[in-house]
Amino acid sequence: MRPRDIGALIRIQPPLLDRTRRTLRDCHTVADARAAARRSLPRGVFDYVDGAAEDEVTMRANEEAFAAVRFRPRALRDVGQVNTSATILGEPSRLPLALAPTGFTRMVHPVGEVAVARAAAASGIPYTLSTMGTTSLETIAATPLEARWFQLYVWRDRGLTRELVQRAQDAGYRALFVTVDTPVPGMRERDARNGFTIPPALSPRVLLDIARRPRWWAGFVRAEPITFANVNPDGSQDPDGVMEYVGRQFDPCVTWSDLADLRSQWHGKLVIKGILHPGDAARAVDIGADGIVVSNHGGRQLDRAEATLDVLPQIRDAVGDRVEVLLDSGVRRGADIAAALALGADACMIGRPYLYGLAAAGQAGVEHIITLLDEQFRRTLQLLGLTSMKELREQTGDIVRTSAATRPTPPDVPTQRRPAARSRRPGVTRSRAEEPRDGASKLA
Repeated sequence: MRPRDIGALIRIQPPLLDRTRRTLRDCHTVADARAAARRSLPRGVFDYVDGAAEDEVTMRANEEAFAAVRFRPRALRDVGQVNTSATILGEPSRLPLALAPTGFTRMVHPVGEVAVARAAAASGIPYTLSTMGTTSLETIAATPLEARWFQLYVWRDRGLTRELVQRAQDAGYRALFVTVDTPVPGMRERDARNGFTIPPALSPRVLLDIARRPRWWAGFVRAEPITFANVNPDGSQDPDGVMEYVGRQFDPCVTWSDLADLRSQWHGKLVIKGILHPGDAARAVDIGADGIVVSNHGGRQLDRAEATLDVLPQIRDAVGDRVEVLLDSGVRRGADIAAALALGADACMIGRPYLYGLAAAGQAGVEHIITLLDEQFRRTLQLLGLTSMKELREQTGDIVRTSAATRPTPPDVPTQRRPAARSRRPGVTRSRAEEPRDGASKLA
C-alpha cells in the first residue's frame, strides 16, 4: 500500500466541545449511560439510584431472566416496514414503553421530573409521576406532556391520600397507579453504608464527593431545596420535617378494601402496581382495575422476590384479556421489550435506565435512552422476521424460548386463557439448565 493510500484511511474527528453531545456519543447502551451516570453523580446518590434491597438478589434475577430468553428467528421475510407503535391504557405511544415513577428525581438532576416529562412528551411515550416526586403534580401538568399518569401510595393519613387523588384528577392525569408492594420500606444496605440522607449531610465523605463532582454540586446548590413536592407543595415545612413525616406514612394495614375505595373515587384508568402472584392479579381485576404492573419494585423492597419475567406468563393466564398487563424491573434493551411482549405483557416500563440518562445529560439523556430502546426493539423485530407486535404475539411459541422453571397456576386462581392469536404457551420451554450465567450484571 502506497503512503497516499494509507493517508486516505486516516480520518481525524474534530473534538466535540459540547459536553452533552460528547457524553451521548459514547452511550450506545443503557450500560454505557449507567457508567456515565456513575461518573457524574456523588457515590451516595448513584448508589441510591443503582442499588436494591439487602443482597440485591432480586435485582440481578430480573436481568438474568431476560438474559435467559432465546430467540429462533424466521428468515426471508419482508421486514422493510415495521410498526412499533402501541396504545397503552388508552394512550397512543411511539413504542410499547412508558416511564415508571421514581422518587427523589431532582437528586439526580436539578430539573428532575420536569426534564423527564418533557423528554417523554418529545419522544411520544407516557410518563408516571411518583407520590415521592420532587416536583408537584400541578407543575408536571403544565408541561407539554399529555400522556401523564400519577403513582400513589395508600398512606396512613387517608385524608392525604384522598387529597392527592383529587389533585391528580383535577390536574388531568389519565391513570392512577397504586403501588401495593411496599407495606413497609425495604432495607437498601448501600444507602445505609453510605449514610445517605436527603438533603445530604456534610460528612467528610460528602465533602470529598464535592471535590470530585463539582458540576453536580453546583447544580444542587443553585436549585430549590429538595423536598416531597406533592406532600409539601407550598414548601412550608423544612425538608427534614417532611422526610420524617413521609417515613411514618407507609401503612402495613392497607387491604383490598382500600383499593375498592380508590376505584370509587378515581374516574380514570386504575392500575395496580407491584403484582407478582396470579391470585392477586385476578383479585385486582375483580375490584375493577383497568391494568396491573407485574413488578418487584426493581428489587428495591423485598429481596429474593421472583423475577418479573418468570411470573409474567402465569399472570397473563390468570387475567386473560380482561385488563392490560405492564411489566417493569430489569428492562435494559429493546430485545427485553420484545421478550416481555411475547410472554404476555402489553407494554413495559423503565425506571433506572432513564435516570442514568438524566444523570448523564439531562432531558437529552432521557430522550437518548428512549431512542436507543426504540431502535433496539425495531431491529429485534426485523431480525426475528417480524413487522409488528401482533406478529410477535401470534408466533411466540415458534420463536421465543426461555429457561425459567415452569410453575403451575395455583388451584385457587381461575385461568383466563387468551384467544389463540395471542397464545404464548405452545412451544415455550422453561428449563433452568439451559441458562449460561457466568457473569451476572449488577445492573437491575
